[in-house]
Amino acid sequence: MKFDFLRKHTSRREMLQASTTLAGSALLAHLFPTTLLRGSAMDKAQRAPSPAALLASMRAKFNAVPMEAQKLADNITMFDGPGGAVTVLNGPDGKFVVDTFVAPAWPKLEEALDGLGSAPVKYAIDTHWHFDHTDNNPHLHATGATVLAHENTKKRMSEPHDLPVLYRGADGALASLHFDPSPPEALPQQIFATSYDLRANSETVVLRHVAPAHTDSDIYVHFQNANVISMGDLFFNGMYPYIDPGTGGSIDGMIAAADKILAVADNHTKIVAGHGPLGNKADLAKSRDMLVTSRDRVQKLKSAGKSAMEAVAEKPFADLDPVWGQGIVNSDQWIQIVYLTL
Repeated sequence: MKFDFLRKHTSRREMLQASTTLAGSALLAHLFPTTLLRGSAMDKAQRAPSPAALLASMRAKFNAVPMEAQKLADNITMFDGPGGAVTVLNGPDGKFVVDTFVAPAWPKLEEALDGLGSAPVKYAIDTHWHFDHTDNNPHLHATGATVLAHENTKKRMSEPHDLPVLYRGADGALASLHFDPSPPEALPQQIFATSYDLRANSETVVLRHVAPAHTDSDIYVHFQNANVISMGDLFFNGMYPYIDPGTGGSIDGMIAAADKILAVADNHTKIVAGHGPLGNKADLAKSRDMLVTSRDRVQKLKSAGKSAMEAVAEKPFADLDPVWGQGIVNSDQWIQIVYLTL
């Protein structure tokens, strides 16, 4: 099934935006029961939801996005929906799964994988450490799969983290989303530093780490024979990306990662984005140009002595917002993310 990213009645973009922006008490009231918010609509000092409640609600919102399948090659399928995209190489040598959706989506993912055939999952490959790409590691490992990732993915999952600029509390202040260390059963069992190659199902699967970009744990997965590249969150197709400054992310790193993939891809390469529809080289080039424009405009404001919020007030992306600002990250957040990661 072809995923119509922009035209779905209740689109994946709309759901993801609602799940991560959380801008102000009206949206908090939409996402959380009144028992969590405590206080009347007239009370401007509404208490923010607990970190655990916020994270649970985000997972639930991701999980509400319908899963759709798209065949990319005879033995490669993309499942798009509850927390991004999952890419699966399938054949007699087993299934090789790239990324894993959010935890509540496990029954749907398990059913989808079973629908590809009876071969077991041999490897689950994490493109980076974030929860919407690693949540179902324990389930896949329990089925016998080896979880494979860059060494920094294991490191970051073993630590507590706070992701900044993810939501705005009732008092208007930006807050962070908190993550406790992942349990041992969620951690990758096999790690690598720079590169790792697999050969299975008549395919050469090339895993390559890139310099810090979205995080410091990012890899891309290149199915060379099929001419398919899974980029994880190095690529948000058609929307402003999230960059995690707390674990090494930077706008320059995102641009460099895009340049690296653009040098590998050709005009027929299918590029699986971490969020957004299936892309191609032209889509990635447009995203890369947007990143450069964003960086240059915010750098000019920052160099002029503007604070992050003063930069927001300047509305430097007014011309970009109609195309790029309707996704996971809104315009005001994107300005602050770029500012933090310069």
